Amino acid sequence: MTCLIVDDEPLAREGVQRLVASRASLVLLRSFSSTLGVLDYVASHPVDLVFLAIEMPGGNGLELAASLPATLVIFTTAYAEYALQSYDVEAIDYLVKPIAAPRSVSGVFVTKE
Repeated sequence: MTCLIVDDEPLAREGVQRLVASRASLVLLRSFSSTLGVLDYVASHPVDLVFLAIEMPGGNGLELAASLPATLVIFTTAYAEYALQSYDVEAIDYLVKPIAAPRSVSGVFVTKE
């Protein structure tokens, strides 16, 4: 399963990258520090899953998720208050930072293997 990480926080991107690297079924294609360029990238590269922050400079993850074509979305955010809105864009999970590895590995990644 191919995936992207979109998060403005370098440490958060690194943490998700480590979790993705620990799963042989996931292939990280690219990591973005903002929403800029994500839609252009997805238009020319097949992406199955996006790990997506919500509040970022230059764009909102909820708005980006609504624009993504047939892509699974897992929100990775410090803001619990957007959880209900994640259902509007059919997110498959909503992880509140800091993300605990056992929760991520057992609760999220196993579902699509």
